[in-house]
Formats: sequence, C-alpha cells, structure tokens
Amino acid sequence: MDRIDAMKVFVAALDAGSLSAAGRRLGRSPAAVSRAIAFLEHHVGTELLHRTTRALKLSEAGERYAFACRRILGELEEADLNAAGERAAPRGTLTLSAPPISGEQILQPIVDAYLDAFPGVSVNLVLLDRPVNLVEEGIDVALRVGELPDSSLVALRVGGDVKRVVVAAPRYLAAHPRIDEPADLLKHRIVTTTHFGHDSWIFPPLAGSAVPRTVHFKPRLVVNSVRAALASAVAGHGVTRLYAYHVAERVRDGSLQILLREAEAAAMPVHLIVPQGRLSVPKVRAFVDFAAPRLRAEFARLSADAGAVGA
Repeated sequence: MDRIDAMKVFVAALDAGSLSAAGRRLGRSPAAVSRAIAFLEHHVGTELLHRTTRALKLSEAGERYAFACRRILGELEEADLNAAGERAAPRGTLTLSAPPISGEQILQPIVDAYLDAFPGVSVNLVLLDRPVNLVEEGIDVALRVGELPDSSLVALRVGGDVKRVVVAAPRYLAAHPRIDEPADLLKHRIVTTTHFGHDSWIFPPLAGSAVPRTVHFKPRLVVNSVRAALASAVAGHGVTRLYAYHVAERVRDGSLQILLREAEAAAMPVHLIVPQGRLSVPKVRAFVDFAAPRLRAEFARLSADAGAVGA
C-alpha cells in the first residue's frame, strides 16, 4: 500500500470523526479505511488510533504522527501547485474555522458566494468556541476575534471595532441592585461562557491608574455557547458579557440593556489567519482575496449597528 495514500486516509478519518464517514468522503469502504490505518500502524510499529463504536481517539504517538502527516501532505500539495504555476485554478477542499456565531452569521454567506465563484473548490467550515491550532488541526484559514499572540501565522486584519459589553434583561435589573461600576457585579448572578471569562472579567483601569480592574466571581451558569448565555440573560437569569454584535438585536427590541458603558474594554481586532506558506496555494489565496473586503464591510456594518443601539 502507498504510504502517502494511507496518510491521506488517516487524516480523512480524523477530520470525519469515524471510519465510515471517512469512507463515504473518500469513496471507499470502512474496511478499506481500516486497512490503510492498520498499514500505517504496522509501519510505525505502534497504535495510532483508539477505536470505539462512537468515535476515534488519537494515541499519544498518533497525535505526533497526525501532526507530521498534515505537514507532509500540505507540503506535497504546495509543491504540486507551485509546479503547476501561479495560474493554477483554485481547486480541492478548503478548511476554514470560525467562532460559531461569527461563522454562521458573518462568514457563512461569504463562503456560499465564494463557492459560487470558484466551482472547483469545496469548503469544510468548522465552527468552534475555542482557538484552533491551524497546523495541527489542518485548518487553511481561520477567522479570529481578539488580540493575536506572536506567531509564525500570517494575519490579515478584517475588522477592528468589536466590543465586549455587559448586558442583562430589564426585568432582572428591576429586581436586583443597581450596577454602576464593575465591582457591583459581585452582588449579581453571573452567566458566563468558557471563552469570555470562566470566573473573572477584566475592565480598564480607572482614570489616573494603570491597574486593570478584575472582578472575580462565582458564576451561577457557565456555558460553552454564546447562544445559550444570550438566551439565559434574555430570560432574566443573570448578567452576561458578550460581543456587541451578539446582543445588538436584543438591545434594539428592549429585551436586554447594556450596562457599564463607561467601563467598556477597548475594541477587539478581527483577523483572518493563515499558516505560513499557505497563501501560495490558489484556493487559499483566492478565498482570502475574496473574503477580506466582504468581512471588512460586514464588521463595519455590525459595529455601526452595535454602536447605535448603545447610544
């Protein structure tokens, strides 16, 4: 069996989540997929995958091997495309990642338009409430809100006015103490998300101080979903903190009220990030060139809407 082909099957199984799903994606039987992985395991002399009836889980050796496979396959694809010349038409599967709400409301319509414009490309859009490791997880392009750490990734800014706001339902506020400053949150029920601050929220320093104000709390509800936190706040179960565009519609219809306007943190930037070298791949370059201006326009609109409801 060809080892490169077996690597492709191995990575497809990881991306699909099961042998049968990988088989459907590749047009092969589950038995053929299993044989390819067994071939690799025999070649390296150790188990790569722990197989269960419901899922696949990488062994410790499998995690290292999967990283190497993705790197090797990516370099092979780039070599093929470079040999074909810069005018090679975009083709293949483009893997994108984004936060769920941003991905559904902002990125998905752009992806649909991109697919119409480039019929030779298919897209795998992965929506996750966590930062992804682009290289290890095989992501070509990710949409990320927030400051970026130093890295070898290529970053293209597509937005710069996304604010985090504290909100609660008027009926909740009517039955609980006033919230005039961040410290007042300690008297309240906090609904938070795992990526917006599990047990603390940070606010800018007071005038004349350089020390940020950190409010530590014991949340009444922690969820890993923006939609769930939003729904809980709208239902009057507590105070939450989300991006302004998450709550703009609910603020407009009066079901939520923005609090602590004077203590809002600085706006967050939005970037498209790409692994080093991937911009030379036509499908990646075509997507970035296609999506960037559309994302800038959409985030500018959302920022204007969010500013209007809080004015």
